[in-house]
Amino acid sequence: MSRVLHLIVCGAGPAERVADMIDLARQDGWDTYCIVTAAAAEHFVDLDELRKVSGHQVRTTYRVEGDGPVPPADAVIVAPATYNTINKWAAGAADNYALTQLAELTGAGVRVVAVPFVNQALAANAVFLRSVESLRAAGVRVLFGPGELEPHPPRTGSSALAAFPWGMALEAAG
Repeated sequence: MSRVLHLIVCGAGPAERVADMIDLARQDGWDTYCIVTAAAAEHFVDLDELRKVSGHQVRTTYRVEGDGPVPPADAVIVAPATYNTINKWAAGAADNYALTQLAELTGAGVRVVAVPFVNQALAANAVFLRSVESLRAAGVRVLFGPGELEPHPPRTGSSALAAFPWGMALEAAG
């Protein structure tokens, strides 16, 4: 029986390569269900392609008539996690489907791994640093800092895409 992974995809450059994560997860015995933020859906991912790669409907909003149920998650990976998502999640905001799911799954004690994709200027913001610490205190494994994902210089995100640590995120998810 395969394990169920909920992959929450935010609107940042690495989202363009999320199919790589789904392939890695499949090879590791995970059945992946994607939840995609509005920004990711609009600018970074092809929802039809994600559906084909994952084999499941991709959620961008709350369940509507005709949607099948999503099985409970054994683990959750939020990647790439944007500055906005990290801060709103840590503050308890649940103003979209992805954040509502994160609030619920974190509170339920499901294993959650977040991989922020932020530049050095955003990462130096005291609000962001407090948010990362708040999520860690809530039990979220945030792959951020030395030896994990280090922020890139401003306006160089495209050069950091190939090094995005999909495998590290999957390993942390267990």
